[in-house]
Amino acid sequence: MKKLVALALALVVVLACFAGCGTKGKTLADIKNAGEIVIATSPDFPPFEELQADGSVVGIEIDIWEAIAEELGVKLTIKQMDFEAVLPGIIAGKFDAGVSGISVTDARKKNSLFTNPYCLAAQAIVVTSDSPIKTKADLDGKTVSVQSGTTAEEYCLSQNYIVSAFAANSDAEAALTSAKVDAWVIDDLTAAEMVKAYNEEHEDQLVILDDPMTTEPYAFAFALGSDELVGEINKIVDKLVEDGTVKSFFDKYEAPYTSPQSK
Repeated sequence: MKKLVALALALVVVLACFAGCGTKGKTLADIKNAGEIVIATSPDFPPFEELQADGSVVGIEIDIWEAIAEELGVKLTIKQMDFEAVLPGIIAGKFDAGVSGISVTDARKKNSLFTNPYCLAAQAIVVTSDSPIKTKADLDGKTVSVQSGTTAEEYCLSQNYIVSAFAANSDAEAALTSAKVDAWVIDDLTAAEMVKAYNEEHEDQLVILDDPMTTEPYAFAFALGSDELVGEINKIVDKLVEDGTVKSFFDKYEAPYTSPQSK
């Protein structure tokens, strides 16, 4: 699932600048004074964020952040980029928050500060309908496609699968449908949406296995040193989870919701 810390070399460069230039996290006063909060996202991850024909970005996380910005009394500004640039940009202080279906991992917490999670999600395994792969165990020795920089990529590499990584999930999907790989590993909610769209347009069908890879919390990333700001945003996130607002956003996109408070 989304999303692993970006390429090691890029992080080394960014972190060197981060340390050498004295970059620090934003405060609530900084955001209020600017009158906006700037989020970085890769809009190729429906239903969390998706680029529309008119150039706008919509999705579950965008709705959550519209609500957060309203609570803060500031404008929401969205910056689009490849996923691999999101976390390095946050670490370098170029953007206020990383909002791109980001899984919280111990490795990421060394370089970024995360809000409380707003949901739990899983990595799904997608195969063609005629595939002999029926469970995760069947992936041994197989080739899998993933989106670059994601926890799906990290996990598959750690399991010694043969991994083909792509900048966009659509390309990872195409690798499977063109028989260049044996399976595709992706967030379960995004898998459901993309597989449904593909199956509606093609005679050959894709299947999501019942056996998932992992279950992980999703949250929003900030630069280290943003403790006061994240503390304020945590109050809003927790409120949106507790009063059912976050679930309503999942319902809006017909996506199943697992509350982080359920486990």
